[in-house]
Amino acid sequence: MNANTLKKLRILAESAKYDVSCASSGTNRKNTPGGVGSALATGVCHSFSDDGRCISLLKVLYSNVCVYDCAYCVNRRGNDVPRACFTPAELSELTIEFYRRNYIEGLFLSSAVVKSPDYTMERMVRAIKDLREKYRFNGYIHMKSIPGASRELVEQAGLHADRLSVNIEIPSEPSLKQLAPEKDYQSVYTPMRHIREGMLRSREERGKYRSAPRFAPAGQSTQMIIGASNERDREILLLSSLLYKGPELRRVYYSGFIPINGNDPRLPALKSPPLVRENRLYQADWLMRKYFFAAEEILDPAQPDLDLEIDPKLAWALRHPHLFPLDVNRADYREILRVPGIGIVSAQRIIAARRLRRLSPEHLKALGVVMKRARFFLAPQGRTRAEPTWTIQEAGPGYVRDVLTKRRPQSGPYQLSLFAPEGTLSPQAPLAGA
Repeated sequence: MNANTLKKLRILAESAKYDVSCASSGTNRKNTPGGVGSALATGVCHSFSDDGRCISLLKVLYSNVCVYDCAYCVNRRGNDVPRACFTPAELSELTIEFYRRNYIEGLFLSSAVVKSPDYTMERMVRAIKDLREKYRFNGYIHMKSIPGASRELVEQAGLHADRLSVNIEIPSEPSLKQLAPEKDYQSVYTPMRHIREGMLRSREERGKYRSAPRFAPAGQSTQMIIGASNERDREILLLSSLLYKGPELRRVYYSGFIPINGNDPRLPALKSPPLVRENRLYQADWLMRKYFFAAEEILDPAQPDLDLEIDPKLAWALRHPHLFPLDVNRADYREILRVPGIGIVSAQRIIAARRLRRLSPEHLKALGVVMKRARFFLAPQGRTRAEPTWTIQEAGPGYVRDVLTKRRPQSGPYQLSLFAPEGTLSPQAPLAGA
């Protein structure tokens, strides 16, 4: 490993830091006799596997020399930044040397577009092919497919990478055309479709022949930049929901826009990345993938943006007080999952435990329910005597929100009006005896 390669590494690792979709997940690649490395069911940056292990990945660009001039990108053609480009041999040798030194357990490879999508993709594929065939490397590889690359190159990449991904970047095509005039959604969705077709074909072939090669066994992912354009959160979640239903997508990553090109008038004047909004989108995404929520339930046209003060699950519950309180001894699994303070593990424990006994508040605490949050949404037998006995129906959403956000609530809970629209409060009328 010479000084020139290390210099390129410093430049290209720095250029890769804005790409967040690098979590390794979902594949087993066992070592073979005479081989080097292995990938365990999951997945220098750190990602986390499904079992909680921290996995070190060499996160690097093949090149930051780009033919595009996207307004939001640090590697845009018009920026005066240090440029570098690996050769396939340099990149594969660098990766294996880092692995042998126990610096990394896998590779996350992306790139700017050098000359053309096919030119760039061909060299990236050659690098990971050398890792697999020349060095017999069996560790985890996540590779970005270049938008606009040919089907043949995408198929070759899928035979050597554990995960492929194609970045959507901007959540709507009009905004993409404004900020990146040389790009369009056609060039993004075409390789996503090629990846999906390759995965389905591989699944069918492996059903017939166990020795058939695997194609991108960890699936595919994508990334959207949040805050560089004016899309509402509802538009973003609807797009994510549509993607999850279609192209065998494992994850959508949300990256808060970092104002690195502040002199471009097409970009919003942000002082810092919208990190809270990014976090709320990840929480909403988790509700769609794991909690059986539809995007249309999380946000509606009347409320198109996520509440930055509280998480989306609590916000949904406060908007639907008529669905509570819930009796966890009778409710089904999906209903229990919607109670704030109850997660996937605790919901599964509740389903298993109630077969043996009627669950009390003490049982729920022992099963992992966060009673400080859940108590307002549970039927009376699901609340502790030490806690206030008001349900959300009795106290009203405003009071519950104040308590859970540690605001100073009014003297007592608010009475839900029988004559007001569903879920609204009468003007700060305390309950009798409160």
